[in-house]
Amino acid sequence: MLLGVDTGGTFTDFVLLKNGEISTHKVLSCPSAPEKAILQGIEAMGLTRAVSHGELVIIHGSTVATNAALEGKGVRTVYITNRGFEDTLQIGRQTRRELYQLTPTALEPPVPPILCLGTGGRLSAEGETIEPLTPQDLEQLQSQLKALQPEAVAINLLFSFLDDRFEKAIEAIVAETVFCSRSSFVLPEYKEYERGIATWLNAWLGPVVYGYLNNLQNQVSPSPLTLMQSSGGTIAADQAAHRAINLLLSGPAGGLAGALYIGDITDSKRLLTFDMGGTSTDVALLDGKITLTNEGRIANYPVAVPMVNMHTIGAGGGSIAYLDEGNVLRVGPSSAGADPGPACYGGGGQHPTVTDANVILGRLQPDNFLGGSMSLDLMAARQAMAEIAHPLSLSIEEAALGIITIANEHMARALRVISVQRGYDPADFVLCCFGGAGGLHLCALAKELGMNKAIVPLNAGVLSAFGMLVAPRERQLSRSKPGLLTQPTEKLIEKEIATLRDQGIKQLQAEGIDQQAVACQPSLDLRYQGQSYTLNILWENCQQASSEFHRQHERHHGHRLNFPIELVNVRVALTASSHHIELPGAVTENKPVRHLPMYGIDGPVTQIPRNAMPVHKIYTGPLLITEENATTFVALDWQVHRDDRGNLILDMQSDKD
Repeated sequence: MLLGVDTGGTFTDFVLLKNGEISTHKVLSCPSAPEKAILQGIEAMGLTRAVSHGELVIIHGSTVATNAALEGKGVRTVYITNRGFEDTLQIGRQTRRELYQLTPTALEPPVPPILCLGTGGRLSAEGETIEPLTPQDLEQLQSQLKALQPEAVAINLLFSFLDDRFEKAIEAIVAETVFCSRSSFVLPEYKEYERGIATWLNAWLGPVVYGYLNNLQNQVSPSPLTLMQSSGGTIAADQAAHRAINLLLSGPAGGLAGALYIGDITDSKRLLTFDMGGTSTDVALLDGKITLTNEGRIANYPVAVPMVNMHTIGAGGGSIAYLDEGNVLRVGPSSAGADPGPACYGGGGQHPTVTDANVILGRLQPDNFLGGSMSLDLMAARQAMAEIAHPLSLSIEEAALGIITIANEHMARALRVISVQRGYDPADFVLCCFGGAGGLHLCALAKELGMNKAIVPLNAGVLSAFGMLVAPRERQLSRSKPGLLTQPTEKLIEKEIATLRDQGIKQLQAEGIDQQAVACQPSLDLRYQGQSYTLNILWENCQQASSEFHRQHERHHGHRLNFPIELVNVRVALTASSHHIELPGAVTENKPVRHLPMYGIDGPVTQIPRNAMPVHKIYTGPLLITEENATTFVALDWQVHRDDRGNLILDMQSDKD
């Protein structure tokens, strides 16, 4: 049996695959102890015995690393680098967050100066030793570490990606009880600031992630535990515990893996996705594959390890609406979260949220939330909405509609960032929504972006958890190899690719993966000599890579140059196919249909359970489609049908229709 678990800010989602059948479940998250919600869901789904007998494979998307980073709850970490470079992380790239602010607020350095230590072991850009790492250096470091008593140590020496022996020597003297992270393991690439931040983040968050995963693994043992990585592939928990930085987008990456799977089976390769949960909305563009970036960010820090290329905003079902100093209505980014949650949850929430607005407008039915397993308090939602409506001289319903309009604009703007601003026309894509709240906003967003087709996947409310099941086992490995891309370098590139491939295969074999099942995709980061930024080009040989780089440069920047091409990084992506999953055919059940009033719509609106819709029967909006873990609002001028697998396919009706 396979169990996908996605821990979100408001809900923890479960998708179980057993004997070819899929079942789902949701529980409220427990931010202070996420494993409690996971164990609660396992018990509620009747899987406690299966766990104790090792009969369940658990694939988990965790927010522990993300939350710890955003809340600044890492551990006391010492940063070790070469003498004279102790302030590298504080200086950074000297970029301003507010370009025209004459008196900017000073930011605290990532690592306090007292915890930044300088030592020997300095290399040149060619890998030659400029300053050796002496026994006296190591003795001094040991003494300093003993005095500082850190919980973690981050080691980042100059050009360690060319020769890691000095970093390994320092690692060897760190006490076994201290979590140690070295740059030649975390990110063996050039740019000492980005490499240093990645190494520090891995160390700073490492004990938090290690403790959580170790505790969860003990709770579910002997069943195996696997973690979703930010790059869209999975890794065994014992290896993930040492790679906290690779888990920063763990949950959202699962959603993209699930969306990619749905796109394949619906023949919709080009997708704009938005994952609207309780706390935030993640948007991404899939053009036949998941796109990765090495320029992601978390809080104020760059994250140069590969992660899914997405854009996140603070607009979710729990986003709080308020009036600013100018009496202007605002929505988010603050969220009611799981505790106390939106006012309609009855948990003590006092402020109006997007979810409260949807309840007031009739788009969420109080007696049919989460398949009827949780009831909503309409009166509490209306009372909370009054704090917005009365100062603006609006009715409760008008204020609720205003909140929905603003939330939609926030999400539409985010979708434009990852499409229009990158040269893509949204009309050439299909809009795919998931997350518990996504279906309520789908039609409005598609119309705003000029899109005429949309998809609500089967079990869209828990698609991120489903994505855990279909994601491949994966490793993304890299190493900087600076030099010109010329024919003589081809053998050196092939040698480095072979080294990285063998390293990744060894890691996957430790998880029980057969070497024959591993696919290898090498690529190079290239640039014109003198440039600062690179393009990633798939590798076959020097001639092919050179031609493709010129072509891609012209596509991205509108021109090509007659300059030498420079190699920066060699990359290898290793993937092993996940468990083969075939969605069962859609089954139509005989369930009652209701006709309900809805604000802003003349006449009653039909509410129909999703699995009561006959396959391929076309329905015309306005329509409310309910299911156990989500609700879809089909607006006027849209039509919808359920396909063979249970996905909802929506099309905007043209004037001639």
